[in-house]
Order: sequence, then structure tokens, then C-alpha cells
Amino acid sequence: MSERPEFTVRNATMEDVPGVARVLSRAFFDDPLMEWLFPDPVSRMAKSARWWAAFSGYVFIPRGRVRVAVEEGPRPVVRGAAAWKEPEEPSMGPGALLRTLPSTVSLFGLGRLPELAAFLREVGALAPAEGPYWHLEVIGVDPVVQGKGVGAALLDAGLSRADDDRVPVHLETNRAGNLAYYERYGFKQTGELDTEGLPRTWAMLRPAP
Repeated sequence: MSERPEFTVRNATMEDVPGVARVLSRAFFDDPLMEWLFPDPVSRMAKSARWWAAFSGYVFIPRGRVRVAVEEGPRPVVRGAAAWKEPEEPSMGPGALLRTLPSTVSLFGLGRLPELAAFLREVGALAPAEGPYWHLEVIGVDPVVQGKGVGAALLDAGLSRADDDRVPVHLETNRAGNLAYYERYGFKQTGELDTEGLPRTWAMLRPAP
């Protein structure tokens, strides 16, 4: 019988960018959002890894709000990652936006930029009208360790911080099957994006304690 792997949850550093990108590209390979962004399954893994690397390296990790679950061993491996935005913190500053632009244009071309902007606007409209609140921007676990408590550990770490601040937590998901999972943590559906041509998206909110 193989031993259960041990995981450590810690703050991510810039050295973790490749590991975070790898984990998220694997975790979201068949996610409806990734299928919409990268329709070709042959190139999706490589392209989505570039996408996640850009946003992890220029937006998520520099803010200091990414937690990673690392499988311990002779060569530690990132097996899960979660990016959080603190209350009142801007989602993306102009500098970060400019740094991600070359990757975005390279991956999608100029022709898809209006479509991407429309999606981001509509998703942004699902956010709570009043703050403050924490935002779980993304959470993903390597499929090889799903079911081993990695996602729960990452989620609990962020929720406990929000509870300490006594503020609600907002998230979006593109999978209907995730609604029941998050409901077990106290989230309730607050909105839905169901616009033709855009990925279906659900918004959820966990009230403040």
C-alpha cells in the first residue's frame, strides 16, 4: 500500500509560477471556460499554461495572495493553487494589464479581444454591488491528487482569513457541478451569466460570519 502524500500549504513565490501554471492548466483542461478560450484540445494544455503563467506571474503572485499546496519529497511539487483578492483591492492595475497584453494577443489574436472584454465585463457585473468582500479568483488541484483534501485545505485557508476579517467571500464558477460543492462551505448562488456565445457562469457568495 502506498503512503498518503504529505502536503504543505504556503504563500506562493515567483519561483512557483511554472508549477502554478502547470497545475491550473491540468485542473481546468476540460472546464467550459478553457474550452471556450482554447477550443482545440490538442493545443489547449500548452496554451492555457501560458495563459496561467502570465496571470500568475504578473497579477496573482505579485499581490501576495496566492496559496499553493506543495507535495513534500526530495523534489517538492506544486499540486494545488488558489488566488484570492482582498477587499477593496483592484483586480488588475494598468501596469499588470500591460504586461499580460502581449501574451493575450499572442494566444488569442486581436480579433478575439472584444469578445474577451465583453465576457470580463459581464462577469464583473456578477460581483456584489456593495463591499467589502474577499474574492476567490481561482482555485485548482492537480487531477492526480484530487480527493486527497488538497482543495479543501486551500479553501479553508482563505475562508478562515475572510472569517477573521468578518467579511463575505465571492466567487465565480463555470461548472454547474461545483455549486453543490461550494454550498457545503456556506456559499449561495447570487447570479448567473447565460449570454449566447459566452461561457455560462455562476456567481456565489458566502456571507460574513
